Amino acid sequence: MSIRPVRALAALTAALALVAVAHASSPEFWTVATQRDFLKGDLHDLSIDGYGRLILGPTTKTVYEADSPFLWSLAAAPDGTLYAGSGNEGKVFRIAPNGTASLLFDATELEVHALAVAPDGTLYVGTSPDGRIYKVNKSGTATPFFKPDEKYIWALAVGPDGAVYAGTGEHGAIYRVTPDGKGAIFYKAQAAHVTALALDAQGNLLAGTASPARVLRIDPKGKPFVLLDSSYDEIHAIRIDPKGTIYVAAITGSPAASGGASTTVPSPPSGAPSGGPIPSVSAEITSVSVVDTSGGTTTGHGASSATPAGPQGAVYRIAPDGLWDQIWDSTSDAPYDIAFDDDGALLVATGNRGRIYRLSGDPLQSTLLVSAAARQVTALVRVKGQLYYGTANPGKVFALSGKAAAKGTYQSDVRDAQMVATWGTISWRASLPTGSQIAISTRTGNTQTPDETWSDWSAPYPDANGSQITSPKARYLQWRVTMTGTPGPVLTSVTAAYLPRNLRPSVDSITVYPPGIVFQKPYAAGEPELAGFEGQTTPDRSLVVAAASTPQSPSNGPSLGRRAYEKGLQTLTWKASDPNDDNLTYDVLYRRESQTRWSTLRHGMTDQILVWDTSLVPDGTYLLEVVASDAPSNPPGRALRGELESSVFAIDNTPPHLTVTSIQQANSELVVDFTASDDVSIVQRAAYALDGQAWHPLYPLDGIADSQTEQYRITLPLSRLNSTIVVRALDSMNNVASIPVHLTLTTPPPAAKGPGRQH
Repeated sequence: MSIRPVRALAALTAALALVAVAHASSPEFWTVATQRDFLKGDLHDLSIDGYGRLILGPTTKTVYEADSPFLWSLAAAPDGTLYAGSGNEGKVFRIAPNGTASLLFDATELEVHALAVAPDGTLYVGTSPDGRIYKVNKSGTATPFFKPDEKYIWALAVGPDGAVYAGTGEHGAIYRVTPDGKGAIFYKAQAAHVTALALDAQGNLLAGTASPARVLRIDPKGKPFVLLDSSYDEIHAIRIDPKGTIYVAAITGSPAASGGASTTVPSPPSGAPSGGPIPSVSAEITSVSVVDTSGGTTTGHGASSATPAGPQGAVYRIAPDGLWDQIWDSTSDAPYDIAFDDDGALLVATGNRGRIYRLSGDPLQSTLLVSAAARQVTALVRVKGQLYYGTANPGKVFALSGKAAAKGTYQSDVRDAQMVATWGTISWRASLPTGSQIAISTRTGNTQTPDETWSDWSAPYPDANGSQITSPKARYLQWRVTMTGTPGPVLTSVTAAYLPRNLRPSVDSITVYPPGIVFQKPYAAGEPELAGFEGQTTPDRSLVVAAASTPQSPSNGPSLGRRAYEKGLQTLTWKASDPNDDNLTYDVLYRRESQTRWSTLRHGMTDQILVWDTSLVPDGTYLLEVVASDAPSNPPGRALRGELESSVFAIDNTPPHLTVTSIQQANSELVVDFTASDDVSIVQRAAYALDGQAWHPLYPLDGIADSQTEQYRITLPLSRLNSTIVVRALDSMNNVASIPVHLTLTTPPPAAKGPGRQH
């Protein structure tokens, strides 16, 4: 036996470390190495064991292909004859021990959901939706046996005394029918449907119900006892092993729970249990739980974004003393039937990917034993040591052999690189006994589902340690393995490397905050530091806290701390993104509105916040441009840039100009007129103060402060003549100018000009 390693452990560890960064310059690795990973693909004559290994599976043989699309039920006679009940034509087929098959009975109803064989070989057939029970002898002669006042016959069981028990719906009644065809209600369940029946060694009837999904033990006198009250919609099958342990298959019967009704399986009438397969998505299994998860062992692009669905089914184990536990569940595979193999292991038949799981060991391990050539495996039955299973979509009967197949194939799921990718190497780890072979090929395409537009399968790759993928560059990749030999090979992992195409980063938004608004660094220790103001040579500034609130940072932007105010500083933040998740650096450029040439303000930033000391540039209106580059994650020549311009904003660090235009006497009052003007921003507020007391607000003569020049008037008592007042004006950039005004009448009035003293 030879073992071919993928590559040296140290090299693989280093490669996986690079994957975690997920940059465009580093390859990404798609590794399939666990049972959960392998279960995403499709396989033929292969199995996936509990250790996550791909091995040759048991051979299967088509025993009968019915002309009906669905086979709902199987039953075996003591002589080895096999019966199969179908829909949508309500037929029963007989498969003789020698393999010959024929139509045995064609009912007037559409569905045969229940079959049961009496010890003398008599076959009982339960039909729906006009619930009837027929009695069919060995020659195929059918006679009506019992017609309850029910719509559905879901389950049949024959007691040691020959009595037939029928589980029905829509009233949840169990009927007991004597061999002469006389029947009565044996038990009325507190449920809409009785969907499964079995008899234990003590003569108790075990009944599974739907709406709610419960398992009851009913003694011969009709006294019930609830053994299991599950959270599912329907109990679909009950089986008892030789030790008296009860195994129960439960499913979620609502088609809406798994994405809608199948296009090929008819939806059950309102209020009825599912009766048949439920559509579902791909399954992955860990231990004995089948779940939907993301892609293989990797991070970054290509991981599936599928959200796990709710549970679709489970298998319960009820011990003879009544203690129960859930031993298997699935978010995508609904268990329709259960059976036991020669070793006592539990077999679980499921849909909607036509799979049979084998549960064995202590603790239980799950093996995907068979992937059938059908959407659903609906029934399991053992006849003289031979296991048969029936399917739907299409309706067939298969025989399962204990002998391993000589050849099997597996197709992986489709890997989405999110964009056109350059493919690297494909490597695998396997055990190859003498005479066994593994052949791995790839194909690529640009549609999510492989079709005729995809490339052909490549020739098998020769080197397990790493062969260059020869399939064309594309967005999607799939690989296929063919395994042959006796004893068969064992495949444990496959790894494919690829390099996604580098895509341009983008600057998604720029926020220019009001002038003077700054933010402390989050979690700063000691004296608060100003975020985005590192490495500047301006004098030290004391931080004046403007608000106690800590604003929430925008998505994909910088983390902002406590808000504060600092005159003369301008804060801007931006949000940027990169389709490859590359590391980005930023250049910030500026220009005056009247100019066309950009000047660099900062180069090679990694933060998404900048505080600009605007006192270093002339007053005026400006624009900023943020340029994002993915150069840190790409080699020279492959780096790309994206940019965005801000809206126009004003820089104004100069106070308004104040001019007193007149001081006049009007009757018994003094009237002072003055003008406030600014070169860049609007004059926002004005006020005056008498004798160093409180400021009195002033309003423009036109009633609205919306211009760079505003006229104001102050009216004072004539007694203020020859005194002095102070006049102040504030522009929208918080620049303040004030001048003293001596109240003396002059002709013409004296002109006092600012800016004067600044506050």
